[in-house]
Amino acid sequence: MGDNYHDLKKLARSLNLHTVCESAQCPNIGECWHHRTATFMMLGNTCTRRCGFCAVPKGRPDPIDFDEPRRVAEAVAALGLKFAVITSVNRDDDVIGGARAFVLVIDEIRRQAPGCQVEVLIPDFQGSEQAIRMVVEARPEILNHNTESVPRLYRAVRSGARYERTLRLLQFAKQIEPKTVTKSGVMVGLGEQMDELLQVCRDLAGVGVDVLTIGQYLRPSKNHLPIARYYTPDEFAFMKHEALRMGFRHVESGPLVRSSYHAHEQADAAETSSHNSVRVLM
Repeated sequence: MGDNYHDLKKLARSLNLHTVCESAQCPNIGECWHHRTATFMMLGNTCTRRCGFCAVPKGRPDPIDFDEPRRVAEAVAALGLKFAVITSVNRDDDVIGGARAFVLVIDEIRRQAPGCQVEVLIPDFQGSEQAIRMVVEARPEILNHNTESVPRLYRAVRSGARYERTLRLLQFAKQIEPKTVTKSGVMVGLGEQMDELLQVCRDLAGVGVDVLTIGQYLRPSKNHLPIARYYTPDEFAFMKHEALRMGFRHVESGPLVRSSYHAHEQADAAETSSHNSVRVLM
């Protein structure tokens, strides 16, 4: 845990902020917070969806706090971050308001912490092109939206989401701003088959996704979806190899890999390979 962990926790509490590290019970919280990196979660701590894998509280949220982006940027500046990851709960009650909060936090970080790069991990905004366009045109360095699972398991894993909507969001972001680095992540161990996972990778490569993360699902509690099986290190290595052959600029694949784990290194790797990347669809 150490001093950095406690300092970051105290800072988040003093500014009335939430982190996905805590709310989603991330297994890497000790390592990341020790290195003074955290993923801030906006739009409250209550999600309007009931995904079967997620530990974030569900229910009726409070009204959107549009001062929250300023406080997130204040925390980013106080920590002296060079790379900030911002996510949120789903706010199906106000998708445009949710998008506006992302625009505000990008602008505030640029104002309060000049030089800090921003990755946003966004919800699907129910497919609203207006909301997606608002966030993309704010020009985050990385736009991330997680696929999470294979289409066959979407009803149980991602309640309220649609696989085609996820692909369309990632494709639309590239159409709006082709230079935007896009990113997505999947979990394994929920009952999918390897051929289904590889097809998801092909689909993501097909809509131009640059960075891919693959990690093992870990059950937050008995009230969440059970683990079907644990993948071996060799299987994670195989998925990484196959995904790189499909043309992704960078792939993180391992048991404890999460969407924002080593996010700064992922961004650097994607930028470094951007000039000589070849996309091959299998």
